[in-house]
Amino acid sequence: MNKTPALLTVLALALTAATAHANGNGNAPAQAVRTERNMSLALATQLAQASVANCAAHGYAVTATVVDRAGSVRAVARADNAGPHTLDASAAKAYTSASARNNTLAMMEAAQKNPAAANLVHIPGFLLLGGGVPVRAGQEVIGAIGVGGAPGGNLDEQCATAALDQHKWQLQ
Repeated sequence: MNKTPALLTVLALALTAATAHANGNGNAPAQAVRTERNMSLALATQLAQASVANCAAHGYAVTATVVDRAGSVRAVARADNAGPHTLDASAAKAYTSASARNNTLAMMEAAQKNPAAANLVHIPGFLLLGGGVPVRAGQEVIGAIGVGGAPGGNLDEQCATAALDQHKWQLQ
């Protein structure tokens, strides 16, 4: 008599029981698979272009970089006559904002006032200058805009915030 099918059945039942015991209820743990919202390339491009256009309306030649929730670049728009340094600055501001889920201007001010926060400047890739603004879908941060090139980080931030206001209907 061949005992292989019976042995396989017993092993399958033992594996099922072990899995159910490890999970507590036999279901896959909730954290095993995650669903996260992120922005499309079309939205990232629109936000970058709107940020540059908002700054251009005030006479500032800037670069805007939009990153996704992981800080990876999705879109870049660079105005005519924007300085070459604005590419790296805008990307670093966007990365910093997405990573910290905060405005970089607020982070800069906190680092200046709080000795414990002053060490943020030592995190690789962080740039604590105004101009990085998180992109939120509802309350969830799905990326960030970084703007560089206006004559002040507060002005860079205003251009990014205006772009978000123009596209808020897409972020609900």
